[in-house]
Amino acid sequence: MKRLLYFLLLSSLLACKDKPNDSDITVEVTEVLVESKMSDYPLALDSIFSAHGGMTKWRSKKTLEFVFKNGEVTEKHSTDLKTRRDKIESTDYTLGFDGQEVWLLDPKDDYKGDEVFYHNLMFYFYAMPFVLGDPGIEYGEAEILTFQDKKYPGIRISYKPDIGTSPKDEYYLHYDPTTYQMKWLGYTVTYKSGEKSDNVKWIRYENWMNHGGLLLPEVISWYNYEGNIIKEKKREISFEDVRLSESARPNSFYAKPKGTNNTNSQNQ
Repeated sequence: MKRLLYFLLLSSLLACKDKPNDSDITVEVTEVLVESKMSDYPLALDSIFSAHGGMTKWRSKKTLEFVFKNGEVTEKHSTDLKTRRDKIESTDYTLGFDGQEVWLLDPKDDYKGDEVFYHNLMFYFYAMPFVLGDPGIEYGEAEILTFQDKKYPGIRISYKPDIGTSPKDEYYLHYDPTTYQMKWLGYTVTYKSGEKSDNVKWIRYENWMNHGGLLLPEVISWYNYEGNIIKEKKREISFEDVRLSESARPNSFYAKPKGTNNTNSQNQ
């Protein structure tokens, strides 16, 4: 049976000015109306999932593919949604995760990044908010984010110690309090350092597109920032040729090909 709950969210908000100071800090109380549902997720997160098509529909999919331009290189990303094996194809290089190792096929030594860090990075950014329903996640409250005088409530996401390559990473999901659509993602990067970070980067989610009943972003944009003061847009990425399928690719599609560079093990 559904019931209505009221949440009082208390937070310190910084006015969006180029040169913030202590006098910019205000305290506000915001009342948010949320519909309760039977779920293992926090009430607000469950409403966010529902606003994007629902976890039941998301879990019915087995393969996600999309294309975007990474600098001058066009990349096609494919991910098995059940096993999280993945593959990135371009004219210059191919890299992937076969379930045990991250591999890189780069005959001309064109790839200059870190394959272990990058192989599933854009999948996680693109598959928001659904990937925030993965096992091993812990949820908490986040301070309200203010951008252009609009306030976005938030959920803090952290990981249990044995999850992924960077379990000390944290995410902050901020959503429209009326529609419950995701609007902002804050995230920290602890890869290699192993230490928690308070440097939160910010991505804005825009132009949600309907793909078989699931809302996924057409564009995501990184913004300059000072703490939780969001400034001007820095860069954006547009996604094309998005395909969600209820069929899985064969194991051989993600397998490490002959001639790959040295590989790195990864627990997913």
